[in-house]
Amino acid sequence: MLETDYKTGQKSELAKANNEELTAGEVWGRCLEIIRDNINHQKYKSWFQPIKPVALDGKTLTIQVPSQFWYEWLEEHYYNIMRSTIARILGEGARFEYSIVLEKAEQDNDDLAVRMPQRSSPPAQESEGQTGNPAYGFDSSYSTEAIQNPFVIPGIRKHKIDPNLNENYVFSQFIEGDCNRLARSAAIAIAENPGKNSFNPFFVYGGVGLGKTHLIQSIGNKIRQDFGDEFSVLYISSDQFTNEFVHAIRNNRAREFSMFYRNIDVLIIDDIQFFSGKEKTQEEFFHIFNALHQDGKQIIMTSDRAPKDIQDIEERLISRFNWGLSTDLQMPDYETRYAILEKKSLENGIEFEGEIFEFIAHNFKSSVRDLQGAIIKLLATASLQKIDNIDLTMAKRILKDLIKETKKHISIEDIQKMVCDYFGIDPNKVREKTRKQEIVEARQIAMYLSKTMTKSSLKTIGLQFGGRDHSTVIHAINAVEDRQETSPKFRQVVKDIRQRVELAIM
Repeated sequence: MLETDYKTGQKSELAKANNEELTAGEVWGRCLEIIRDNINHQKYKSWFQPIKPVALDGKTLTIQVPSQFWYEWLEEHYYNIMRSTIARILGEGARFEYSIVLEKAEQDNDDLAVRMPQRSSPPAQESEGQTGNPAYGFDSSYSTEAIQNPFVIPGIRKHKIDPNLNENYVFSQFIEGDCNRLARSAAIAIAENPGKNSFNPFFVYGGVGLGKTHLIQSIGNKIRQDFGDEFSVLYISSDQFTNEFVHAIRNNRAREFSMFYRNIDVLIIDDIQFFSGKEKTQEEFFHIFNALHQDGKQIIMTSDRAPKDIQDIEERLISRFNWGLSTDLQMPDYETRYAILEKKSLENGIEFEGEIFEFIAHNFKSSVRDLQGAIIKLLATASLQKIDNIDLTMAKRILKDLIKETKKHISIEDIQKMVCDYFGIDPNKVREKTRKQEIVEARQIAMYLSKTMTKSSLKTIGLQFGGRDHSTVIHAINAVEDRQETSPKFRQVVKDIRQRVELAIM
């Protein structure tokens, strides 16, 4: 039933009986005093201050709320306190009735309202037989409108929000290395104590395919595993956030959109750089960010670059991105790449020779995604062709098309690093003037390989090893050749190192 007018001056029959004349405003004012003392101040400001008293008819107080969503949120989350409060003011049998302002999109006359009674009993938990959208807790008994935008629909129940997480993104599948240790450690700390840590907001940045999405979704999955429904978690891309916001504006539901996000406990937004140049979206996110941060809710974001490097983002947002912890994910080092490959193959029940992992780790350096693509191609080939054992030669042939640069020049510096990695020493040592046996041996092998595997002159090689002259390089080359003839063990060492270098340039 539509109503256009209420007489706010109606008096309560109970008040008349007690020779006390109360208006709707006075009754609601007394209710607010009680409610304010029993709930969080921020929630009181958000949900109760905007409500207007409309009419008092006996023991029924009519209050006006801004939207259908508002009505259902009050009934869902504040039913008990509102029911007991009105009874305390007006006596047994007192109740609320809601005057809901209709959306402008629904009626030409935006003064129209619809009256809805307060429920006679507390809202029941959802059951199997309940109609509606179970993923978002939408109860079709409240509205028959088709759900077009799940983030702004009326009747969203916070504890039933679909987190939109990939269950495969967990910490146990995220290989730790020097390239990501800080970010991973911070992420675990956040998952153990969301919103109540020093890393809020948590801003992770880095290039494509380095594991940003995996890491932040691992936080959400860990929180849900450890805390269940205690925290509402939502992962969303920045593009999807923008699209939902535009949809909300188009349907005159921007208020519901904002209120929904302000009640998320752990908000995870991916690729925040795509807010660039979208002024209205930035403004809306600014207010949502402030509300969440003030209420101690956890905010997690990713970007392909550091906050200061994102173009066309308001300075006030950039400033807030730096309130907590900003950390980057770097290119995985050789050891981390090797560990990722090894774990991926073991998960699929297929073992490869270590030299295959070395080959892939040396040739796929740009991202974790490329590494996974390489190992998946080997696994698929082994499965489809029923091959029990893939050797290095076959692996090179299978992955040939994936290697962007099939041949490249190796540098003297690369050789120095690989030799020193083999012996476990600092590459700078071979350039220093030291006569320690292990350093001298590494230096001579590195000089020998630099001459046989590069086109560098003796003079250039000497300069790369601390400014030594060409006679020192000649001596090193002769020494390595002589030892290989007399020592099979030394010959194998040189062979192993040479193979590593060759794998790197294939």
